[in-house]
Amino acid sequence: MKVISFIRVLFFFLYFLLIASPLSFAQEDLSQSWFNPHRVNMLIFLIFFFAIIIYFIDRAKKGKSLFIRRIAGLDAIEEAVGRATEMGKPVLFIPGIEDIDQIQTVAAMIILGNVAKMVAAYDTPLFVPICRPMVVPVAEERVKEGYASAGRPDAYNRDNVRYISDEQFAYAAGVQGIMLRDRPAANLMFGSFFAESLMLAETGFLTGAIQVAGTANIHQLPFFVVACDYTIIGEELFASSAYLSKEPKLLGSLKGSDLTKAIIIGILALGAILETLGITQFTRWFFIE
Repeated sequence: MKVISFIRVLFFFLYFLLIASPLSFAQEDLSQSWFNPHRVNMLIFLIFFFAIIIYFIDRAKKGKSLFIRRIAGLDAIEEAVGRATEMGKPVLFIPGIEDIDQIQTVAAMIILGNVAKMVAAYDTPLFVPICRPMVVPVAEERVKEGYASAGRPDAYNRDNVRYISDEQFAYAAGVQGIMLRDRPAANLMFGSFFAESLMLAETGFLTGAIQVAGTANIHQLPFFVVACDYTIIGEELFASSAYLSKEPKLLGSLKGSDLTKAIIIGILALGAILETLGITQFTRWFFIE
């Protein structure tokens, strides 16, 4: 009911803008107007798409099941942690090299919390080398919450979340040193990576660790694909946070954005067909003057 009420309010607002507003929408008066009627199409789409996302968030909060396809790379995380436990070796989690204001780092922190909960249950050491100082307290809190969620807050070791360096290749050298000295059995790399990606992945491969990597930096994906056992590609990184945490807001946003993408693809296909048939009224409505 809350979603329906919200949609009604949005459409009432749209009605006010288009019909009830006292401002003149004549072309010559647009420079003095606070609303451009020639961009109503964008307003309608924004309202429609936001309504879809809010609807799915509301469904998720009510406990309704929202299907998310299986992501093989994420399922491999438990396998990697299990192998590290059997071998008595640590797990290494690398959250990229960008700061906490970057969305990929935020997604990596959400995944880190779930990994921390998993290693706490298995009583496996977890090392988290950090590149940016502002990421350190966030990573510490996520790992601490993970151990607490597993019922083992006493097992949390703050020293395992380590600040290395904010210089790209100094950080890469420090992480390589951890790989070669401590020989972790599982290397989990999620976040934003650049030229250091192949250095880290290749070193991890040489140590014989199971490696699962994910990044939205398309130019670095080939290096992860050839050197890692499992690779999470592009937007799957952001879906991973919803897949693992089952947080209603994340699940609803994911489902809503997926549906809007499907709608946009359908509109593009319909527009191409109508243009081929010589019907141009549909596509002209999407033009912004």
